[in-house]
Amino acid sequence: MDRPTAQTVSVAGGRHDPVRIELAQLLKLAGPVVMARLGIMTMGLSDAIVVGRYSAAELGYHALGWAPTNVVITMVVGLLSGVQVMTSRAVGEGRPQEAGAVLRRGLVYAFWVGLASTAALLLAGPAFLHAIGLGQELADGATPPLLIFSLSLLPYAVSVAASFWLEGLSRPGPTVWAMWVANAFNLALDLLLVPGTFGLPAMGAVGGAFATLGARTALCIFTLIYIARMREAEALGVFARPPRDRAAEAEQRRIGFGAGLSNAFEVTAFNSLNIIAGWIGALAVAGWAIVLNVTAVIFMAPLGLATAAAVRVGAAYGARDPAGVRRAAGVAIGVTSLYGVLLSLVVWPLAGPIVGLYTSDAETLAMSGAGLVLACLMFLPDGLQVVTAQVLRARGDVWVPTGTHLMSYILVMAPLAWLLAIPLKMGVQGMVWAIVIASVISCALLLARLWALGRRDA
Repeated sequence: MDRPTAQTVSVAGGRHDPVRIELAQLLKLAGPVVMARLGIMTMGLSDAIVVGRYSAAELGYHALGWAPTNVVITMVVGLLSGVQVMTSRAVGEGRPQEAGAVLRRGLVYAFWVGLASTAALLLAGPAFLHAIGLGQELADGATPPLLIFSLSLLPYAVSVAASFWLEGLSRPGPTVWAMWVANAFNLALDLLLVPGTFGLPAMGAVGGAFATLGARTALCIFTLIYIARMREAEALGVFARPPRDRAAEAEQRRIGFGAGLSNAFEVTAFNSLNIIAGWIGALAVAGWAIVLNVTAVIFMAPLGLATAAAVRVGAAYGARDPAGVRRAAGVAIGVTSLYGVLLSLVVWPLAGPIVGLYTSDAETLAMSGAGLVLACLMFLPDGLQVVTAQVLRARGDVWVPTGTHLMSYILVMAPLAWLLAIPLKMGVQGMVWAIVIASVISCALLLARLWALGRRDA
């Protein structure tokens, strides 16, 4: 585990500051990855703003139709995270030609997971919406968007596998351009379909769902074409049929299963808050959707940092460099902490104008504005917990983050949100308080685990 690398030799000679080198490498990778993650959420943000400006009720339908598909999407992203980690490890171990095998496995997983998810939601999604205690009008209104969102799961899963592979190679730039072109396409479709222009009928939430389907399909096609045309594609083994490597297959699945379950626990708990908001009423659904959408956009930067940290830690772990592992983890945690504090200070005074972008309804504005101010308390712990979880997975510790997320978000956050929001009548603010508390618990447990592993390695 202590094999010297070019970087450690250079540091020993006193020619470079290893922390500055690591910071530069992290930011070089994280910048494009953060832009790609922001692009993912901007697509949802565009839908929410255009639909919300059209109708607060349609925004509620859109949010409830999106919620079940978002659970699946987040789980799929976790299941495919093994592509990213295994690619970076192959590079760190000096075996880049094995990256193609990682990609091929990832694309196969993505295809079958996306297909199964689409079929499951098409068959069971409408019944689920009508069985969870929503009003009949809310459930009926959310069903058509849910069905259309479901059709986008397969192309989205394939695009995630391809994008993660490029990120594992520390080449996220093409995915950024593809994502933002897809965003422009999505916004154009939103403006065309949601209010109805050029003689088309107004489609509301259904129009927003169709825009997402079109944009995700375009993103998938572009990413696959780019990889096929890469100059290094043949050298990386993209077109070669690799020999069967059961150990590598099992490790890639193991990383994906752990991250997928972890993501599923977290996003299921978060989307259960949509149901709690639905029990309160239609305006509470709209107000909560605004808070969740803004915080999700802010969360994309820590999610991008988590990806970059996983690549850096995975490369150091593959190179058997424990000092590099600790350094990469420490730098990522420091940058994430700074981001969380700064964003809280920026969003707090601007909460009112921000929620005003979504709606002009006075009651919804008051509800979502107060919730967003309170949400500033969670930016730091929420960002730290996702980065630390990815660092742990990159160094082979897969199941502790999963157990931590099960406890923090399923066992603590979801029931606490119900208690505060409905019996204690705190509404949207009660749900936000539950998120803050769960994020602090998750953050503390994961940081303690990382600290313990660092001491063991030392």
